[in-house]
Amino acid sequence: MHRPDPARRLPRRLVQLFAGLVLYGFSMALLVRSDLGVIPWDVLHQGVSRQIGWSLGMVTIAVGVVVLLAWIPLRERPGIGTVSNVVVIGLAVDATLWLLPPLDDLPVRMLFALAGIVLNAVATAA
Repeated sequence: MHRPDPARRLPRRLVQLFAGLVLYGFSMALLVRSDLGVIPWDVLHQGVSRQIGWSLGMVTIAVGVVVLLAWIPLRERPGIGTVSNVVVIGLAVDATLWLLPPLDDLPVRMLFALAGIVLNAVATAA
């Protein structure tokens, strides 16, 4: 069986990685705008954001950096995907929250929540 050269697959994999990370940030923002609940890490991010006054995306990045620093004693080196995860998701969630206005209408909020859950699954699969 013929397998493609890993170097030739890299561009497709990077596009898939970054598309998934942007989609993940977008799905986070949809859940936040729905105001019907968020995933567990985002409960932490929202709480810290509210306490220190930083944007949700900046807190997401800061928490990710702290988690990466915790890897130092484990002698683990993060790869490009891990570092990109920290930065791209934070930037994507802030950009999306800036674009999407807060919502009042419950049916629209429910649609945002449903779309956020579905897109989160798609992003995770990517």
